[in-house]
Amino acid sequence: MAQKLKKKSTRLTGRIVIPGNPSYNTARMEFNRRFSKFPRVIVFCQRTQDVINAVKWARERGIRLRVRSGRHSYEGFSTVNGGIIIDVSEMNKVKVDRKNREAIVQTGNPLARVYKKLWNKRVAIPAGTAPDVGTAGLTLGGGIGLLSRKYGLTCDNLKQVKMVVASGRYGAKTIVANSKKHSDLLWASRGGGGGNFGVATEYIFRVRPISSVSIYSITWKWSDLEKVLPVWQRWAPSVTNRLTSTIEVAAKQVGTIVSTGQLLGGAEELRRLIRPLLRAGTPVKVKTVPFIKATHFFAESDLNLEPKFKITGAYGFQPLPPEGVRIIRDFLAKAPNRHSSVWSQSLGGAGSAVSRVSPTATAYPHRKAEIIYELSARWRNNGEQERNIQWVERFRRALRPFVKGDYVNFPDLQIKNWPKAYYGENFGRLKQVKRKYDPHNVFRFAQSIPVGKQVRK
Repeated sequence: MAQKLKKKSTRLTGRIVIPGNPSYNTARMEFNRRFSKFPRVIVFCQRTQDVINAVKWARERGIRLRVRSGRHSYEGFSTVNGGIIIDVSEMNKVKVDRKNREAIVQTGNPLARVYKKLWNKRVAIPAGTAPDVGTAGLTLGGGIGLLSRKYGLTCDNLKQVKMVVASGRYGAKTIVANSKKHSDLLWASRGGGGGNFGVATEYIFRVRPISSVSIYSITWKWSDLEKVLPVWQRWAPSVTNRLTSTIEVAAKQVGTIVSTGQLLGGAEELRRLIRPLLRAGTPVKVKTVPFIKATHFFAESDLNLEPKFKITGAYGFQPLPPEGVRIIRDFLAKAPNRHSSVWSQSLGGAGSAVSRVSPTATAYPHRKAEIIYELSARWRNNGEQERNIQWVERFRRALRPFVKGDYVNFPDLQIKNWPKAYYGENFGRLKQVKRKYDPHNVFRFAQSIPVGKQVRK
């Protein structure tokens, strides 16, 4: 009897939301409204001890748990029916040490808040564009953005992580992973995906001085697709690594192709660099702005989107051949609605900081890719869901001969061999890290890293 009492002795702390609370419906919602799940309890942690208590509480009762920061898991991996959600979004302190070029960032911070706090000290980290994405998952999956070709991925700038991990049969504890201790966990936290090993509570990033940048936007007619896309795909990875650019081909109903980009440099240089894109003769906007204004400009495309979506990703290691470009044209000509698109960003090439890192130096393996693709379909009404999901899946399959893998932050439950797609040759080592830090598989979900077999010495 005493043992049973001890086993269930931990109490939840933090802001606790259960069914029946006025805030429960808001608290359970995911960014992707395609998912509507009903957890038994949601704990908004305000300090590390709240996280430890929540993990222990769940383990003592045999209750499934999920870890959440910004709610941006595209396949709803951060929510669960009948279990506990450990939410770190109220742990959002940011402290900048400009002298040592470091920032201590709690993992509940949305990206827009991190950019703002760092900008106050005129520093930045390379990261994404969505303002409300959680810093936790963004970093753990890799983190791509408009400073990546110059300064690497978000995870390449991660120097230390504090993480609450499972301990013993029912316990939990905090560990610190950096280059000196638990370096294998730091390795896995640089691209191994969110929610796999424990609950990350605090990061230390290397930060870079920043002031003004130059940005551009070019729009073409949809009929220019077969002329424009091949030019962009050859140009984007070959231009200076101070310039990272994107291109988005909308559904034919919308009828536009838009390229945007950011240069660490002046407007005159940017006008010169984008000349190869302008031979199709289109209107262009080029201006120099404070870096924080640029983050607002690029965030606009992530606002006011349809609430439900299906996304998949892939990497291009060379430009698409004409047949690949035709596949994009044909699928977007028959898109399920006007909210479907293909978005691409340059990553590698021309001395890119992403491609200079070995594919096995961090858990993120796609170092030699020149371009990342995101295929997306969005909708509002449930009746549209099936055809949108099927369209994305058919599109992915059609492009497969010309692209490789997928980005773990664009997870896709329809990819059967997801370990290879996300992690490539790093999957074996990730399983060993999982076995060491989460041998009881406490942190698990549909595509979590499984516990590896012990290697005999």
